[in-house]
Amino acid sequence: MSASSTGGRGAVPALFSEPGQGQGGWYEGRALPDGRGVPDERKGLPEGRGVPEQGQELLEERATPDDGPELAERRGVPDAERLARAALTRLVEPGDETVGRWLRRMGPVALWRALTGKGKPPPGATGERLAGCALRAAGVDPVADLALIARCGGRFICPGDLDWPGQLDDLGDARPVGLWVRGRADLRMWALRSVAVVGARACSDYGAHVAACLGTGLAERGWVLVSGAAHGVDGAAHRGALAAGGATIAVLASGVDVPYPRAHAELIERIAEQGLVLAELPPGAHPTRPRFVLRNRVIAALTRGTVVVEAQYRSGSLVTARRAQQLGRSTMGVPGPVTSALSAGVHELLRGEAVLVTDAAEVAELIGGIGDLAPERRGPLVERDLLDPVTARVLEALSARGGNHLRDVARESGTGCDEALGRLHELLALGFVERHGDRWELVPPARRSDGARRGDPPNRGNRVKGLRR
Repeated sequence: MSASSTGGRGAVPALFSEPGQGQGGWYEGRALPDGRGVPDERKGLPEGRGVPEQGQELLEERATPDDGPELAERRGVPDAERLARAALTRLVEPGDETVGRWLRRMGPVALWRALTGKGKPPPGATGERLAGCALRAAGVDPVADLALIARCGGRFICPGDLDWPGQLDDLGDARPVGLWVRGRADLRMWALRSVAVVGARACSDYGAHVAACLGTGLAERGWVLVSGAAHGVDGAAHRGALAAGGATIAVLASGVDVPYPRAHAELIERIAEQGLVLAELPPGAHPTRPRFVLRNRVIAALTRGTVVVEAQYRSGSLVTARRAQQLGRSTMGVPGPVTSALSAGVHELLRGEAVLVTDAAEVAELIGGIGDLAPERRGPLVERDLLDPVTARVLEALSARGGNHLRDVARESGTGCDEALGRLHELLALGFVERHGDRWELVPPARRSDGARRGDPPNRGNRVKGLRR
């Protein structure tokens, strides 16, 4: 059995140790999220290191024969990289492409050291920025953050983990440093068949109804619904999916342990139990206006398509949809009343590259695979639609003003008298006409419908039903 599973002491080199410093087996006592252990006594760091006393020695991957392969398969990335990325989520803002370029060139461990004064500064980093990072670094404790997310029933996943959604890599340097996740499901597998439904917070009753129906319909078709857990359309879509016993993901602009809006605390908790709640920000982080906008790029990249239900011209939902367009995802919009300002943004989107959809079947047809076809849309079928062309012409030749002689019917329909007589008898059997001596009269629609409902006369209802089949 490995040392990690027994909670024993292990020799782990400190990430920030100076050259020549020894390895310290300092972690034992309370457990990390993966059971690796954390110290029960703190060791001081050299003065001026610019990092806090708690959680400074980021753990590196132990390559021991008994637990190395198993750990690599389960975790995907080394401990040192995971802890460095966890620390960076508290040090930098989401979606910072400059940080993304540094991260791509230097790696998370070297970037953390560079931003906190332990290594050469990143290229182009200003003194003001480095000073700001040093101030933030004073409160960073990735070990405590990982322990906290574990107590919340969650985890921190990084690029390279088995459950990291590869489609987020389409964001390039704006890709998340990592994701804090609550919920038991595999994020990568769920994201493979997911669709975003977003829209106005102050939505109308129409918008809430449409969003809930989309959530329910998509869940019933096996799609994972992704939204931002906000008021209005987001909340209605989540509730629709949950009501259908479906899968849903909430992407927050705060920490996963900070429900926002507060009124949706119960909803977000239910999503964490039945689905997934994820965020780029570490536990305890609170939302800001820019973070909502940056959160939207994750929703757009994570899903196969984005549906907008009600949005004004200036709307975060349109930001999500346009980012989805840039990423090559399907973009859809649900039309609304042209007199409503809540529909203006959606209609402007539909004038561009977005596709008009009205229900879950049309969404699934657009973003799904072969066989995910929406039902054919047709108007109501009436009985005379089932008549062959000649019989239909004979029926049209009958005047509603009294009876019609056979010769008149034949002349008006362009048929011979024998042909017209045969067709009139067919129409008689179907309940369209009546015969009074040598004259033929149309049966009023009300009487014809009543007869079909009551089955009186039997030949009317039976023949019409047979034609419908």
